[in-house]
Amino acid sequence: MARATAGPATGAGAMIVGTAGHIDHGKTALLQALTGQAGDQRQEERARGMTIDLGYRYAALAEGAALTGFIDVPGHERFIHNMLAGAHGIDLVLLVVAADDGVMPQTREHLAIIELLGIPHALVAISKCDRVEPARLAQVQAQVGELLAPGPFAGARQFPLSSITGQGVEALRRALLEAEVRVRQRSVRSGFRLAVDRAFAVTGAGVVVTGTALAGQVSAGDTLLLGKTGKPVRVRGLHAQNQAALVAEAGQRVALNIAAERLALEQVHRGDWLVPEWLYAPSVRVDIDLRLLAGEARAFEHFSAVHVHLGTQDVTARVALLEGETLAAGQRMFAQLLLNAPLQAVHGDRLVLRDQRAQHTLGGGRVLDPFAPSRQRRSAERLRQLQVLRDADGLEQALPGLLASAPGGLDPQRLERQFNHLRETWKLPRDVQVVATRQGPLLFASSQWQALRQRVLAQLARLHEQEPDQLGPDRDRLRRFAALPLERPAFVSLLDELLEGGLIASSGPWLHLPDHKVQLSPADSVLWERLQPKMLEGQYDPPWVRTLAADEQCAEAEVRLLLRKLARLGLVHQVVRDLFYPEATLRRMAALLLGQGGEGGIVQVAAFRDMLGIGRKRSVQILEYFDRIGLTRRVADQRYIRADSALAQPQAGH
Repeated sequence: MARATAGPATGAGAMIVGTAGHIDHGKTALLQALTGQAGDQRQEERARGMTIDLGYRYAALAEGAALTGFIDVPGHERFIHNMLAGAHGIDLVLLVVAADDGVMPQTREHLAIIELLGIPHALVAISKCDRVEPARLAQVQAQVGELLAPGPFAGARQFPLSSITGQGVEALRRALLEAEVRVRQRSVRSGFRLAVDRAFAVTGAGVVVTGTALAGQVSAGDTLLLGKTGKPVRVRGLHAQNQAALVAEAGQRVALNIAAERLALEQVHRGDWLVPEWLYAPSVRVDIDLRLLAGEARAFEHFSAVHVHLGTQDVTARVALLEGETLAAGQRMFAQLLLNAPLQAVHGDRLVLRDQRAQHTLGGGRVLDPFAPSRQRRSAERLRQLQVLRDADGLEQALPGLLASAPGGLDPQRLERQFNHLRETWKLPRDVQVVATRQGPLLFASSQWQALRQRVLAQLARLHEQEPDQLGPDRDRLRRFAALPLERPAFVSLLDELLEGGLIASSGPWLHLPDHKVQLSPADSVLWERLQPKMLEGQYDPPWVRTLAADEQCAEAEVRLLLRKLARLGLVHQVVRDLFYPEATLRRMAALLLGQGGEGGIVQVAAFRDMLGIGRKRSVQILEYFDRIGLTRRVADQRYIRADSALAQPQAGH
């Protein structure tokens, strides 16, 4: 399946309207008056005369108009979790307040929830106007205006009406039609996301799931991953806004007929997500911008237990405050959710927090990073990153600030999932450099990458000053010495770039600046001048370290250290511990071996032993060293000359 669905940049603008308000304020009756539909109430709801779970209707508000989706939510405090499941993804909230009761507890809580969820538009229906006098109606309208004044819905239009007599219903319908043209256009170039709010079986079709599409597009035949287990399911068919369709997109109510091997209805639950494979990345640590409701009587304490509502999902968590130990009512703070079950979130998602017993709403926030770190979560660097994520309105806007606070680079695959923004559609700033590593690409600010290059060169020069008698460090030692904020794959890529550019040279595993020459200390030079003749004189059986040290009346450690330095310079070869052969002697032995077998020939241990005039054990040790440096290759019990070895090539002057 393609990672991006071809199509326009934004969705078609279908509107989803959700109700909110206290129990028995006439939400269900109002939707019936608006749509002419009784809805899909359950038998228990009809018997009890109250909405318990979510109800759905689809109706054209005018002749020829597109279908508008309506979500009826329960008003009773015991079913707030159901209300939260229905409130996500709606474009306009219809706040219903009964003229006889006025503003009630669930009116306030529902309003707080829809404000936390960032729902962009609101209209107010003052219901049951046929039951009150004009003075009471004016009193309730003033009460509602006062309730809305401090928040984003200040000044929202109010519509006095009666679902029984029809008074005011037509005016509300016209207002909804006017609002439809202002509905936010949602991007369909991101990955498809649907939070399941219902799942049921249809005879002859199988499992059907419904929900509001939050992003992207889906077509019949697409494969999506379902729920916590990421089970692959195929979309057999679909409905958008209650009509059969080939494609459904963000902002629409969607029903998907899904199929998979051994898929049973019992495996699908409210709260499950359907997303494409590239976007599937459930996490249990999420950093958020948390706001505590102004009406809270007590400050919120660090590590408090809560219920987290995101999409249709309800999971428990602990909240780690990142900028203090308590959060006062009406204030905001960066926080990290430590979830007890995986959450499928992306940057910008809105969520609501309720208390541990799920009895009242505490506050909510916006997801900043769904892949929050477990360490240094309160560090100044991390808080700067969160500030960038809070202020940014998307990946491209956040990227410069994120790069500035990410000296180790950024993983583009993680950014794709974090922002639900396909890499193929990114517009990267000019100063962003893509660095290829063995574990995938990384993004760096170009100036940052150049500074890292210069730091490696400066640290290598410093090492040469400290150790003039050393050829240079290997890669791992240089990485430790330079102390760069890079993981090993990125550091290797940086070194490879410096090597390809000729700014660093390598001699075997040792790295050095191109003009660096090893200089032995005066004392080492004197000792080497005394040792070299004795080692050459020993020919194919040179003296051991202990013998050389005894002859020179110095410590074994001093001789061993010098010979190891010389081995790194290529002047001697350490065949076994404490036994070193001068370079000239080793090349003579290699020449004898080549003369015995020729290029590609078979090496005979006995013949080689006889040519050297030493014991079989020593001959085998020398051959094993030749295996290690690539002159010979052992296959089972045979050895073969490797023609591509440096020792097999003719030497100048020989």
